[in-house]
Amino acid sequence: MITEDVKIINRLGLHARPAAMFVQTATRFESDVFVRKDGSEVNGKSVMGMMMLAAGCGTAITLVVDGPDEKTAMVELKKLFEKKFEEE
Repeated sequence: MITEDVKIINRLGLHARPAAMFVQTATRFESDVFVRKDGSEVNGKSVMGMMMLAAGCGTAITLVVDGPDEKTAMVELKKLFEKKFEEE
């Protein structure tokens, strides 16, 4: 299992489009993906779960990836945040 802290840096935060991009990326992998914020944990392969986080710009979240392709999955998921979900 790998855990990494990331910060949401795109201006609009984790709204519907970035949440969908995250889920689309997460579902490409066999590994389980969870996202933690303020004591809550949601399934990273669920758009509704991701939207329930209500994570705005500047929010710190923790990605938790566990499974056979966890390293590759984590790299790809972190890229979304680094590229600001291609919004800017």
